[in-house]
Amino acid sequence: MNKIIIAIDGFSSTGKSTIAKQLAIKLNYIYVDTGAMYRAVTYFALENDFIGDDFFHSKKLIQNLDKVSITFRFNDIKGFAEVYLNGINIESDIRTLRVSQFVSPVATLSEVRRMLVKQQQLMGQYKGIVMDGRDIGTVVFPEAELKIFMTASAETRAKRRYKELLERGHNLNYEDVLENVTTRDRIDSTREDSPLVKANDAIEIDNSELTIEEQLDTIINLASHNISK
Repeated sequence: MNKIIIAIDGFSSTGKSTIAKQLAIKLNYIYVDTGAMYRAVTYFALENDFIGDDFFHSKKLIQNLDKVSITFRFNDIKGFAEVYLNGINIESDIRTLRVSQFVSPVATLSEVRRMLVKQQQLMGQYKGIVMDGRDIGTVVFPEAELKIFMTASAETRAKRRYKELLERGHNLNYEDVLENVTTRDRIDSTREDSPLVKANDAIEIDNSELTIEEQLDTIINLASHNISK
């Protein structure tokens, strides 16, 4: 069967990863969470005091990027691939609001983006891959056969993120989550290197009122059309 590259881009907390994971399972494709890769670099920066509430030693981070090794290992029990930084499982560590607060500034660094884009392109060289992020359809795989751009209102996305963090045991305010979502939108959309934009040939899906099943059905139908070409 003909295999394709499926690029899913969009704003934070639109459920890109959830959809991409399930889509990959349905199609028996490889799933790559590029957002987790940027979160891993951000976690590395936080752990090494390269970034904080009132400072960002970007040059020090860039100088130490050769010490960053990011891999994915499939967890048979959980049913998805978890992120490892230098051989250590950091899947739960990178999903905190603390990491979310700093991931956008880290992602603006061209050196970080070049390093990760190169890794991502290697992962997709044999196709049969679902990759989600901010610039997959515009920078990483501009030739992808199917490009999806996911969006939803900031309030809807903040509510989803707030619920997710509460379920993970984090104690926080909804207003802080909403502020984080809107701030990330602004930074992601205005950065100089690979800003978040919808590719000209991407299909936009506003999932504010859609269930996961409805989103999956829509994208699988689109994928089936491209696979059969």
